[in-house]
Amino acid sequence: MTIADAVFAWLGAGALLAAVLPRVVAGRPLSMPLIFLVAGVGVYLLPLPLPVIDPVEDRRLTEHITEIGVIIALMGAGLALNRPVGWRRWGTTWRLLGVTMVLTVVVTALVAWWLLDWPPAAALLLAAVLAPTDPVLASEVRVGEPTEDEHEEDEVRFALTSEAGLNDGLAFPLTYAAIALAAAAGSGWSAAWVGAWAVEDVAFKCTVGVLSGLLVGRLLGWLFFRAGSPALRMSEHRDGFVALGATFLSYGVTELMGGYGFLAVFTTACTIRAAERAHGFHNILHDFVEQIERLFTATLLFLMGAFIALGGLASLTWQGAVTALVLQLVIRPLSGWAGLLGSPMGAKERWVVAGYGIRGIGSLYYLAYGLGQHDFPVPARELWAVVTFTVLASVVLHGVTAGPVVARLDRLQTAATPPRRDGI
Repeated sequence: MTIADAVFAWLGAGALLAAVLPRVVAGRPLSMPLIFLVAGVGVYLLPLPLPVIDPVEDRRLTEHITEIGVIIALMGAGLALNRPVGWRRWGTTWRLLGVTMVLTVVVTALVAWWLLDWPPAAALLLAAVLAPTDPVLASEVRVGEPTEDEHEEDEVRFALTSEAGLNDGLAFPLTYAAIALAAAAGSGWSAAWVGAWAVEDVAFKCTVGVLSGLLVGRLLGWLFFRAGSPALRMSEHRDGFVALGATFLSYGVTELMGGYGFLAVFTTACTIRAAERAHGFHNILHDFVEQIERLFTATLLFLMGAFIALGGLASLTWQGAVTALVLQLVIRPLSGWAGLLGSPMGAKERWVVAGYGIRGIGSLYYLAYGLGQHDFPVPARELWAVVTFTVLASVVLHGVTAGPVVARLDRLQTAATPPRRDGI
């Protein structure tokens, strides 16, 4: 038996499990990502001829695999959202981005600087790569399939899905801030980089990302739903794979223009969704993307489990573990609560949104990317150990609790909703 034979066997078994498990574990204190993570650990503890998984040595490969996983997830999130983009309609999202995300990054960086005794650049990098949230790892807390009615989305699922769609892109300026600080000051501190960073890495690249996403989305929205020729009008056919074409086109064009491709992909998805909200083609696009996303998620979590089994947490210190747990159990919940003060949400819904800031694939991507741009004054394996442990803790904690918590919240909301009478 060769390594290739074993890989094919596990790929086949994994694909079949990825199709079955979401329905089997729905509503239970278990999740598909958690099962694949545990499977990766278990399989790699067996005496089998399997390839070595090491994101530190294979940084570039790790970066590109996680990059693809993130942009596919962003397209899926944007296509699933029924609510039109607006200042008031998306009020909860703006609160989570403008207050919760900022507070989380600042406090996490301070904790890493104080507890881990890391230099400012490394502490900021850790906070930046842990900024993105990822409801894909607990499907119960994200919106479902596209529908015609924007009011079918409950506020909890909408808030967590839309937050994840945007903060995956907004973590890029934060990562660049850590890179700029490391380049300017090494192990120390300097503010000389702030001006150039604010102009180029924040204002310019974010603007290009959003505008490029809007332009590509409008072009594809016309092509999908309004092209004069039925042969060109994609909605006349059932080719769900064009969602991948939209994803890669938006991302590639934006990156070539120097903007943030993550922002562009989510913006493109929302713009396509807005082009013709009642058309069933959205479901075809969304279902295809969701299936690809599920396969990528299963594969990446299995590989992360393999990395853990091969000693990926060997460089983890107790201070690093405490930092990860404090982020999950204290910093994110309190920052989320602060960001949602004054929102129309009830207390229970507010705590669910505040507590389910799930860390996942985006954090792995940003760490691989950041370490490829500049050397940081902390060993790469120590950084990987802290981030891996954070994702591991998030997958376990949120994967076990999401189903029961959201099921209970749904029951409370149903009980509180007065029955509708015919004709009203």
